[in-house]
Amino acid sequence: MEPMKPMKPMEPMKPMEPMKGAEPWWPQDLGSPASSGSQNGLRYAFFPDKHRLLVERDGKTTTYDSGDHRINGVQQQNGGSVSFASQNGTVDLASLKQVD
Repeated sequence: MEPMKPMKPMEPMKPMEPMKGAEPWWPQDLGSPASSGSQNGLRYAFFPDKHRLLVERDGKTTTYDSGDHRINGVQQQNGGSVSFASQNGTVDLASLKQVD
């Protein structure tokens, strides 16, 4: 039986790579959203300076004019209707104007 060899000294570890954040799913010209979130396969991002609310469902993104609403939360009903919390109370997505 061959005798045990001495252990090699430990080699220095490579520095950690910085973690990458999730890539934004909205157009870059809108900037950073004031609020965003997701629930049950739907996600939204709200851009108050541009008065825009983006909603992505089933891989399709739709843009809405948010008017004077400041969106800060999302709610979905069992029937599939979507509403958002704003400083004016609950806002139904169907009541917002869709824009191109």
